[in-house]
Amino acid sequence: MGLAENHLTEGERVVHSFHPHRKRLILPFLALILVIAVSSAAFYFIPADYEYAGLAWIAVAVVSVVALALWSFIPYLRWKTTSYTLTTHRFNISTGILSKSEDDIPLAKVNSVSSDQTFLERLLGCGTLVVESASEKGEINLRDIPKIQTVRAELFRLVEDASDGDIDGG
Repeated sequence: MGLAENHLTEGERVVHSFHPHRKRLILPFLALILVIAVSSAAFYFIPADYEYAGLAWIAVAVVSVVALALWSFIPYLRWKTTSYTLTTHRFNISTGILSKSEDDIPLAKVNSVSSDQTFLERLLGCGTLVVESASEKGEINLRDIPKIQTVRAELFRLVEDASDGDIDGG
């Protein structure tokens, strides 16, 4: 997960590496349970002596597999292939299932760090991290960051260290 050691610059070290909060997996998990329940019921209620029972079972199986892929498997892969890595020099955001997209925010270019949490997110310990940088992207909103207050404090500390010239985070 996160940046490989060979992608780090000299003197750079990984401080924190994580995926989005697991709450993103609640709906895909519920979809998995629902599709399994509905397809099981469909298999049970298709009479075996029905002339087209074989075709009906195949149709149910195909629809179930497609629904599982779209509603459970792909969202899980999106969650699994999204990673955030905080190093002593940058904040890396990596996304993508088949193709990969990476964004690096140099800590020296970060202007402000803030967080937003709804009531439910406070209970779960996650939230939205807002990073404002002096780059062309400007403000970046990162949703569902786990342990948001810890990540925010660590990012803020590293930004302060970078502005003081202490780039190794010591």
